[in-house]
Amino acid sequence: MFETLTQRLTKVFNDLRRRARLTETEVDAALREVRLALLEADVNFGVVKDFLERVRGRAVGAEVSRALNPAQQVIKIVHEELVATLGAAAPLTLSGPKPRVVMLVGLQGSGKTTTAAKLAKKLRGEGERVLLVAADPYRPAAVQQLQALGQRIGVEVFHQPQVAPPKLAQAAQEKGLLGGYSVVILDTAGRGQLDEALMGELKAIQDNVYPVETLLVVDAMIGQEAVNVAQGFKAAVGLTGLALTKLDGDARGGAAISIRSVTGVPLKFLGVSEDLDGLEAFDPGRLAGRILGMGDMLGLIEKAEANLDAEQAAQGAEKLLSGEFTLEDFAEQIQQVRKMGPLGQLLGMLPGQMGSMAANVDPQEAERNLKQTEAIISSMTIIERRKPKILDASRKRRIARGSGTDVQAVNRLLKQHLDMQRMMKQLKKTGGRGMPRGFG
Repeated sequence: MFETLTQRLTKVFNDLRRRARLTETEVDAALREVRLALLEADVNFGVVKDFLERVRGRAVGAEVSRALNPAQQVIKIVHEELVATLGAAAPLTLSGPKPRVVMLVGLQGSGKTTTAAKLAKKLRGEGERVLLVAADPYRPAAVQQLQALGQRIGVEVFHQPQVAPPKLAQAAQEKGLLGGYSVVILDTAGRGQLDEALMGELKAIQDNVYPVETLLVVDAMIGQEAVNVAQGFKAAVGLTGLALTKLDGDARGGAAISIRSVTGVPLKFLGVSEDLDGLEAFDPGRLAGRILGMGDMLGLIEKAEANLDAEQAAQGAEKLLSGEFTLEDFAEQIQQVRKMGPLGQLLGMLPGQMGSMAANVDPQEAERNLKQTEAIISSMTIIERRKPKILDASRKRRIARGSGTDVQAVNRLLKQHLDMQRMMKQLKKTGGRGMPRGFG
């Protein structure tokens, strides 16, 4: 997510940090690099111009010249102005009589159907009783796709064959009322481009059910075109919010930065992975932190709290620090991490030096290594996992065959495990002194 832009901005900030003082000329030179980075990331030209004018107005004034750490102060200003550009957080409006109708609109291929299921799962986890509505009779298999997703998340999907979407939406609202549902999510039809027929149908649905939210689902990977699409939908049917999808595949980030500023429509959700848990409520501070290479520790903590077993994690940490961390424990920890989401997404949330190091890690290679580690440990007996010292050449050959690897891979894992035990014993003995910088 935003890899290209983040790398460029991180380089600019690292250059600034090397200077004890900052002259106006040096600030201007740094802001020229920021400007190029933003334009290359496909951020709207007008948005870049306004953003940099605000940053420069603060960065060449007393706010920076009197600061103990001028470079850090400039970075702080850039972060604050980026947050302002992204716009304030705007939670989903779920007020008024039940069921509240949330209508998803967008072009074909933007990810509406998957987003509808992700939103349903998210709201269900927050205590809402949700009904999904398959209101796209045109795209082949659209109804079946939503039904399959609904089955996966345990949410009912409403559909009536050969019923026009406006009437179908009205019937769904009535079912929601009679069935005690609190939220009805409409997955409406899309087109390859904006057209009058599509807009007429969406307006008819709005006139029939009066949704509390009309959310545009738009693909971040189409860059500035996402802004144009949002403006088109806003003019035609009115929008209460935006859900920006496929951010995990967008290395540039232009749409995310520009869209609120240009359209005036608030960002409400971000699609950050293909997983059905991969829908985040928009938080400008956290998104700005990711873009600027500061990570998203709050997001990482929330993922951990939502997916990890606290007691199991505490026991694992205790074993790790005591040096009694077995290969069996190692396998359990890998499974715990997997529950938090795709590895590449987690690496992108790490801050500071850890984030810089993670940027050099190939997520796919790291995922392959994890799978290989799991396969090797799974090929061991329980006693071998708990007491790897008993692994002789014959046992190692058997484990390598069983895991589809080789003896060298088994030896590498055993060495990593031994090194981890030694490091943790040293950490406990010294209270953290002597550990590499950036890990304390």
